Amino acid sequence: MSRLDFDVAIIGGGPTGCVLALLLARYSAHPERIVLLQSGHASQYGFTPDGDPRVLALNHGSRVLLESLGAWPTEAAQIQTIHVSQKGRLGRTVIRHSDFHVPQLGSVVRYAHLHHSLMQAVEASGVQVRTGLAAQVTMQDATSVSIVQDGQHLSAALAVQADGQPNTPVQRAYTQVALLTRARASLPRKGWAFERFTDQGPLAVLPHPHASDAQSIVWCCSPARAHLLQAMTPRDFSAALGDMFGTRLGTFSVDGSVTPVPLRMNVRSNTIDGRCVAIGNAAQTLHPVAGQGLNLGLRDTAALAIACRDWLADPTQDVGASLNHFKHMRQPDRQLTAILTDSMARTFTSGLAPLEHLAGLALLGMDALPIARAPLARHLLQGLRR
Repeated sequence: MSRLDFDVAIIGGGPTGCVLALLLARYSAHPERIVLLQSGHASQYGFTPDGDPRVLALNHGSRVLLESLGAWPTEAAQIQTIHVSQKGRLGRTVIRHSDFHVPQLGSVVRYAHLHHSLMQAVEASGVQVRTGLAAQVTMQDATSVSIVQDGQHLSAALAVQADGQPNTPVQRAYTQVALLTRARASLPRKGWAFERFTDQGPLAVLPHPHASDAQSIVWCCSPARAHLLQAMTPRDFSAALGDMFGTRLGTFSVDGSVTPVPLRMNVRSNTIDGRCVAIGNAAQTLHPVAGQGLNLGLRDTAALAIACRDWLADPTQDVGASLNHFKHMRQPDRQLTAILTDSMARTFTSGLAPLEHLAGLALLGMDALPIARAPLARHLLQGLRR
């Protein structure tokens, strides 16, 4: 049997792919036999990795993982308190970092800064990096996977799809668009993040690492409303944002471009196909409520690296057992997180007053009883642990 080009080929050079490369390099005696195949072209939203204006909300568990890899970016805004409310209904709850004896519940980082830190760590790890057109799996057999990038063919014992959209039909197309922008608040509250549920979708206001008064805005609303908001002047958009959010941060002044992102949910029921495995956005795309997408993807990477640890030490073994272990280890967390985000996205926008009032009562109950909010907060903090 001819020698394979690589033990592992990771398709996708975003944060999930980079973190997996770093974790696998730790467990492999030959990190040069791991290749990261990244696309040098703009994403579906028109962003290149280093020019991506988006920010990412990372929970405490994700920060611990990234710090352990030496890949934590130099700029980050801490989240120490999360305030959850519902516009037009009673009920709110506040989650504090002191409730869980951690220095912060999470952090907000710029995508471009995180990607730069990760790529520096990958390049120092010994993992090979190839940049070009998006790589594609062309075929596989019992011993290898064939991949092509820029007309070049390579083979690997294991292929990991780590970026892009799940190759499955859309399971739920939300009647919502997320508008991403940045604003300044006249009365900023250091370390506070807000999730405000409205009749058209959740509105998240997060501390932005750009400046102490800067806020990252993720405003989910109907496509018609999104179209009207995009057509507004910055001044009118700022006023509309203030009307929807309230006065907890004073007044807003939007100082960034407004980027629309359509929302949908795709979750692969089976992340394993022979010697190919999907993680992160390739395995599941979730509603952005509660900021769980990348955090879930990073938990995928940690589990896959652990599952493949023994196989990496001896790649002549059958990788199938490692992949099946990974699949069963990750299924409960993936399913619960998808159900949680989907339920939150739809419950508060049902248009049914009794259901929305019940949701408000649930918020009141969680605020009054710490034991009631602990399971939700702990899941947002670290995911489902087995």
